[in-house]
Amino acid sequence: MAKPETGTSLVVRWLMSPVFVLVIFLVFLAIAAGLREGLIQQDNRQIEANLRNEARALTDNLEREFLVHVQAIGRMAYRLYTQPDTPESQWRVDARNYLEDFGVYQAIEWIDSNYIIRWLEPLAGNQDVVGYNVAFNDQRREALDKAAATGDYDLSGIIDLRQGGKGMVIYYPVGAGDTNNGYMAGVFRMEVLAEQLLTSRVLEHFQIEIRDSGEPAYVLNSDTEIARNFSFTVPVQFPTLDWTLTLRPNQSWVDSQRSSWPMLTFASLVFMGLLTSLTTLLVQLILKRNQALLKTRRELEREIDQRVAMQVDLERLESTDTLTGLANRRFFMEDLAHTLNIADRQMRQVGLVMIDLDRFQMLNDSLGHQFGDELLIKVSERLNSLSNERILVAYSGGDEFMICQQHVDDIDDVIHLLGQIKQCFAEPFEVQGDAHSVTATMGVAVYPQSGLDADTLLRNADIALYRAKEQGRNTYQFYTEGMQDREVMRLELDKDLSQALANDEFVLFYQPQLNLQTGEINSVEALIRWQHPRRGLLAPIEFIPLAEESGRITEIGRWVVLAACRQLANWRGTACEQLRIAVNLSGRELDDESLVEHVRDALLSEEVDPSMLEVELTEEIFIQNIEHNLNQLSRLHQLGVHLAIDDFGVGYSSLGYLRDFPVDLLKIDRSFITDVTERHDDAVITRAVINLAHNLGIQVVAEGVETEEQLNFLKTHRCNLAQGYLISRPIPAEDLETALAEGILFTGQTVKSGL
Repeated sequence: MAKPETGTSLVVRWLMSPVFVLVIFLVFLAIAAGLREGLIQQDNRQIEANLRNEARALTDNLEREFLVHVQAIGRMAYRLYTQPDTPESQWRVDARNYLEDFGVYQAIEWIDSNYIIRWLEPLAGNQDVVGYNVAFNDQRREALDKAAATGDYDLSGIIDLRQGGKGMVIYYPVGAGDTNNGYMAGVFRMEVLAEQLLTSRVLEHFQIEIRDSGEPAYVLNSDTEIARNFSFTVPVQFPTLDWTLTLRPNQSWVDSQRSSWPMLTFASLVFMGLLTSLTTLLVQLILKRNQALLKTRRELEREIDQRVAMQVDLERLESTDTLTGLANRRFFMEDLAHTLNIADRQMRQVGLVMIDLDRFQMLNDSLGHQFGDELLIKVSERLNSLSNERILVAYSGGDEFMICQQHVDDIDDVIHLLGQIKQCFAEPFEVQGDAHSVTATMGVAVYPQSGLDADTLLRNADIALYRAKEQGRNTYQFYTEGMQDREVMRLELDKDLSQALANDEFVLFYQPQLNLQTGEINSVEALIRWQHPRRGLLAPIEFIPLAEESGRITEIGRWVVLAACRQLANWRGTACEQLRIAVNLSGRELDDESLVEHVRDALLSEEVDPSMLEVELTEEIFIQNIEHNLNQLSRLHQLGVHLAIDDFGVGYSSLGYLRDFPVDLLKIDRSFITDVTERHDDAVITRAVINLAHNLGIQVVAEGVETEEQLNFLKTHRCNLAQGYLISRPIPAEDLETALAEGILFTGQTVKSGL
């Protein structure tokens, strides 16, 4: 199968084709046409400049010549003002002299102060004008009054003359103010004015349009065939008039202004294009002889380029994480090993920081993996801002990042870096349109104190990270001697925990709760124990934190509920059948949407009355997610299950939830009961909690009762239930049944369970 041609071979093949010769000629033709058009445009600009000069010269001449006529009319007005007794006959002689000298006036008039034309020369053909009122509208009257008041002349603009045709009139006042004796007026026909003021060349080559206040007023040479693409408009500086003059040339004038260069340039370039095309055709004939050599060279270059590109991609993929763009774990470990070798020679320290995002797994499970990926990208961007020639940031996987700090001179350098890392998490992260506050826990190992090779240093940083998590997260921990032994023990215990449910190694112990009003045991709290095959009986504190961290707490919680229901079923028909069992729920279990269905199924499977089961949650868990938890607990309460708040008084100290949640019992934390008979503050708080709960219709359980004085205090203040070592330690179900049957729990003596 033939390989497809590459872009280079296609280009060369095209360059060697006869079509390329034609293209060259067409390119020269296009350039020639473009230059010709450019030169024509240059000619056009020169024509426009010449037209502009013609228009300005014409306007200047018009203004200058018109001023001469205005001054002439002014002199006549001045003579009449200085010689008011001038007879009409003498005035007419002067007027005829002006008409003959200037040859532009149609008539010269004297208008009295009442705006009536009294004298006029020549009279022939203008008889109807005598006696005419020139203030024929308010506008003209105002203009004439203003001229009479100021002594300045007034122009009528282009008007329809009473004698016929288009023209304009110059009104020059005979005196100003109170001495005004009318006006001397010069009447012009536009045709005569244009012929007198304009040269024959202008009249021959141009059409002239006069606009008054933007409106067409007069066109000279209106029949001339003009070049439509050229015109120029210039304002005329006449007092009291808003005139513009537009000059449009005819085609013969435009042609006379054009140059022969556009055509000469076009012809020259076309000839050059023809020569270049022929030369290219000759070169093609020569190059075709070397076609095989060029083809081999192109293939070789292409193969080299492909290998270089593949090498670059491989190097990038080997060293970079595709999601975050940071260095991957493999590259980081190689770089760390190289860094440790250099540090060993230079006798320097190296800091390694392991970073774990707090609550990331919960966010990822509840909001989706896409949210998790976007959050990791945002975190990577901020952490990468710390990168420099001494700091390398990498993504380890999951929700963990690694940072290597080279050339550490003092431990303060590492602490400063930890502060910069915490600053990266100070502001919320904008993910999918919402702001999320995320914190991080860090474990630190420093070479050479915490390890002499990369693997050891990384393992010890991970151990320090776990210890930091145990301290409450959003903090950091340096690796110290002894951590590794504890970590190995923890990992072994975590591994055994994964098999504990399958091997049925968990058991429930029960601690009785004494009814202080009746002196009876009506309820017990179920407390889980782990019967470890090698380590013996383990208390919850030794494995529950591991279960919460690994996510197995939900499975263990389900086992506790089911085991409690089975125990209630086993007690039917015995002395313990009246007992209600209380079980503890964790926050993770409450977040489980199927929690209520699991409790219902457990009650139904063992045919247990829901009122015999009690669910305990700590005060902190109650209000972590009020809206979600209220829905979950309301559904549990609707089943008939009792709800209790454990460790009351040490949480958020917010009492609003007591009104909103369907709470049945409050358990006063043992920290208040221990010194309730010695410390006044504890006594006041305990009494206040009891009264508050009773006022809300809630029963009260006191934990940690160990003395008869504590028990008497609680009885005195109407506490409902008491629980503690005074009554009994947590004991197996068999021991509890025996103690109830023998009645030994009411004596205050500790039951001997062998534990």
